[in-house]
Amino acid sequence: MRAIAVHEDVVVAIGAIWKTTCTAVRSGDEAFLIDSPILPEELEALPALLDQAGFPVSGLLVTHADWDHLLGRYAFPEASIGCGETTAARLTAEPGAAQRELREFDEQYLIDRPGPLSLPGVQALPVPGYCAVGERELELHPADGHTSDGTAVWIPWAGVLVCGDYLSPGAIPELSPSSSLEAYRATLKRLEPLVDQARVVVPGHGEPLDNVRAGAILREDLAYVDALIADPSSAASALPLARHDYGNKKLHADNLSLLG
Repeated sequence: MRAIAVHEDVVVAIGAIWKTTCTAVRSGDEAFLIDSPILPEELEALPALLDQAGFPVSGLLVTHADWDHLLGRYAFPEASIGCGETTAARLTAEPGAAQRELREFDEQYLIDRPGPLSLPGVQALPVPGYCAVGERELELHPADGHTSDGTAVWIPWAGVLVCGDYLSPGAIPELSPSSSLEAYRATLKRLEPLVDQARVVVPGHGEPLDNVRAGAILREDLAYVDALIADPSSAASALPLARHDYGNKKLHADNLSLLG
């Protein structure tokens, strides 16, 4: 796991698996952690890393309910958990789903954890809306489409956008059984003005981006989603040149399979 300070109040940690990111944001004597790394040793190291950097984490935020974003409780078992209303609804509607998927991942890769994933007392936050951290506020923006739920977090005083599983420099837009192409497109359009304002954009998977590169990825992703909406059978021609490798061709095939 690597940690990068992208602002004096924002640290991004990048995990070894899938380049999963988590973002610590602080204001005064309070800090929140957005999303999580995956590996047990990364989660174990996170409290000391953030404490040394002066980030006293008291709360966890998650961008959406995919299991690989929900593991912050392993690192901070006493921290409260907040998420958008759609994510809270998904967690309620899919009891135990994240735990089962985590267990399958751990069994596949022979990973041991200190115990099962526990997600008690998740607090639903209004989206669009605000979440106070210290004396400042985070802006919460709807970001569904990749899944049926999702929230992007705008850190206005730092100019940092944490966008969940969008704008990945290494992967094309990834659909899921609960995806909506129209909602995915609406989220990309909703993120566009935030990307234009941002100093740094943090995707759910990959390195933090400056707004020029993030804007280029957003336009490529819009073109790909538009192609899927117009004619899925010919959308392969819209694969970005920088994401035209074997993995992304397979991801495109998976997207087509979900679209039927």
